[in-house]
Amino acid sequence: MTSERLQPGDTAPDFTLPDADGTEISLAAHKGRKVIVYFYPAALTPGCTKQACDFTDNLELLAGAGYDVIGVSPDKPEKLAKFREKEDLKVTLVGDPSKEVLTAYGAFGEKKLYGKTVTGVIRSTIVVDEDGKVERALYNVKATGHVAKIIKDLGI
Repeated sequence: MTSERLQPGDTAPDFTLPDADGTEISLAAHKGRKVIVYFYPAALTPGCTKQACDFTDNLELLAGAGYDVIGVSPDKPEKLAKFREKEDLKVTLVGDPSKEVLTAYGAFGEKKLYGKTVTGVIRSTIVVDEDGKVERALYNVKATGHVAKIIKDLGI
């Protein structure tokens, strides 16, 4: 069972999730700014580390262009805090252990892993505009080179 994927023009599902410090972060609080919400399988894994580091390295550039970045994974806040400290991450990471938000965004479901079909987090990036509408919905993205591609696609 794969959740419905979002399409450009859809209203981005609102969410409130705890960050690495247990502080509640909501999408609604970012109204008036664009938000890149990216979904990744697990903190402290090589691909996800690369992606989080790439977002961290480009955070100033993205922020200057009016974009906030929120990374969502099924991890608990304690693990996100470890991830942040170990890799010196600046990007906001929130945990969704119930996978409700992942599912609402179409970022959880069946995917191919080493030729097998498994159920899990589909690495995805959703760009939400100032009004909370989906501007871009990218699914099954690659961990490496993805941030550079977004920056290019968004013309930043």
